[in-house]
Amino acid sequence: MTLALSRRRLLSTAMAGGCAALLPAFPRSVLAAAPAKDRPIRLTIERRTLDVNGKAASVFGIRQPDGTHGLVLDPGRRFLVDLANRAGEEAVIHWHGQTPPHAQDGVADINRPTIRDGGSASYDFAPRTGTHWMHSHHGLQEQLLMAAPLVVRGPDDVRADEQEVTVLLHDFTFRDPAEVLASLTGSAGGTGHGGHGQMGHGSHGSMGHGAMNHGGMAMDLNDVEYDAYLANDRTLADPEVVRVERGGRVRLRVINGATSTAFHLDLGRLTGEVVAADGNPVHPVIGNRFGISMGQRLDIRLTLPADGGAFPILALREGAMQRTGIVLATPGAIVQRVAEQGEAATEALDLSLERRLVAEQSLGTRAADRTARVRLTGSMTPYVWSLDDRTFGTHAPLTVRQGQRVELTFENPSMMAHPMHLHGHHFQVVAIDGRPVVGAVRDTVLVPTMGSVTVAFDADNPGRWPLHCHNLLHMATGMMTEVVVEGVG
Repeated sequence: MTLALSRRRLLSTAMAGGCAALLPAFPRSVLAAAPAKDRPIRLTIERRTLDVNGKAASVFGIRQPDGTHGLVLDPGRRFLVDLANRAGEEAVIHWHGQTPPHAQDGVADINRPTIRDGGSASYDFAPRTGTHWMHSHHGLQEQLLMAAPLVVRGPDDVRADEQEVTVLLHDFTFRDPAEVLASLTGSAGGTGHGGHGQMGHGSHGSMGHGAMNHGGMAMDLNDVEYDAYLANDRTLADPEVVRVERGGRVRLRVINGATSTAFHLDLGRLTGEVVAADGNPVHPVIGNRFGISMGQRLDIRLTLPADGGAFPILALREGAMQRTGIVLATPGAIVQRVAEQGEAATEALDLSLERRLVAEQSLGTRAADRTARVRLTGSMTPYVWSLDDRTFGTHAPLTVRQGQRVELTFENPSMMAHPMHLHGHHFQVVAIDGRPVVGAVRDTVLVPTMGSVTVAFDADNPGRWPLHCHNLLHMATGMMTEVVVEGVG
């Protein structure tokens, strides 16, 4: 399922996903008459069988008619998609990283229905370039791999003399997601406090609270002990091997689509440059190990040695020994097996990379018209996560006016880190632990235990926009609120 673009041309197709909208499906007569570039791309949400270490699992997929997972859009092409739901249950797909009109965001509420099984919905908006992804925003379907990459290529990508390789990370278990959530909350139904209704049918593992020490207090790192960790649907028992050129350049597009697992990206013998975060260009940051939390994306540019070889690109589970990944291999290289367990547990993710990231295009200097503090509250026992001690449904939305500059400070007094995601907008990181930075422009930022992060954005997209932790299990128990952008006039 890798997206590989050999030098200057596409070698394989991409993965992506959808988001429900209130637009009708495009009539067949319109499709037949339209030029190919103006015809909607068809995507279907459907069931598929996945082999995970020799055992079959029923999961979801988002595919084009030819079987291609997800979507790659060439420069200048609109996001023109006809999404059919054949999943066997209602669904809704969020285009994570895109900033469409409110009705096309892919979140079900009183004004935006889910897509019924057998139904379809259509989308038409100007997309943001970069590495993004699509995933369910209904119940716990995301845990069942209802997700795929969404790559929107810019003019520089076409001109670049480099191969593109996209990697979508997941955590996976054979248990039903509702059962797993129930094991965490102690409830029979597993619906939590989030008011999201049906929790889906799927797979989850048992609880596994990997803990570390922070200032003398126990810090929780992992809610769930999963059965496997996947990179493009495969484990290291049978990893994807991507053929690359000796001395060639690779643009690695990494998407953390895991439900509740953060990773350290380990480039092994290679050194890379982070050139984009959440699809937005940053000044290059050199290294060979980078943290990536749930919902986040990193573009990393690599230059392969002239003598070639096989190069594992690994995702190491935070606070644990498990790992997954792919292998980049030049022609004739011997690919050796990589163990699924490392020699030692990794450390907790921190903001060392975040502090080094500087946006290529800053929001610009402007005084904030509206500031707010959001406390990330909750605990493992009882397993209830919230914002400002309010679960979704009892939340207090933040209302702002269109055109205002808004600054939000996330304060985390809890003993878990939380990746915070805002729909409908991208924000710039402007302070970490109270110290000003001119950071990356993102849509998802990690807020570590006992830390704070301030972000700024211009409220230019009217609507009711979810603001939530991108740990699905935290959101399901209530860790979500809304930013309401009221239109002017």
